[in-house]
Amino acid sequence: MTSARSSLGLAGWLVVSFAAGWIGSRYMPGAWYAALTKPAWTPPSSVFGPVWTVLYILMAVAAWLVWRRTGFTGSGLALPLFLAQLALNALWSYLFFGIHRPDLAFLEIVVLWAVILWVMLLFWRKVPLAGVLILPYLAWVGFAACLNFALWQLNLRPTA
Repeated sequence: MTSARSSLGLAGWLVVSFAAGWIGSRYMPGAWYAALTKPAWTPPSSVFGPVWTVLYILMAVAAWLVWRRTGFTGSGLALPLFLAQLALNALWSYLFFGIHRPDLAFLEIVVLWAVILWVMLLFWRKVPLAGVLILPYLAWVGFAACLNFALWQLNLRPTA
């Protein structure tokens, strides 16, 4: 693979990864989120942007490493599942912030976490460093799932 093609590939994976973040960012926390009761261990809002920026870069580099080694079709399920988890990543923001359904968002983030784990294992088999680069994302989404669950439970509304 030429250096130019490799560089274009990296740029492509960065665009694809950040596209998921951009789609998710269309659904901002806003007043609804500000009014929720939050656990004491909720990070300040200023943490989320920098953390997600680093995670999207790590995801893109991991996908690029696999792509560079195997190509898209040679990756088996690894790169298609990577794209699927990006779609799930963006969907979570819509469910949680867009339609204010922390219950559905929690169910979805559990599926997202499982798919990320699967991607990490598949990446690890292709390029071990790519699997390692997915670990912080897996950990952050695990933390986000715990936070999502806590927010859901702390803000249950009594029925009738």
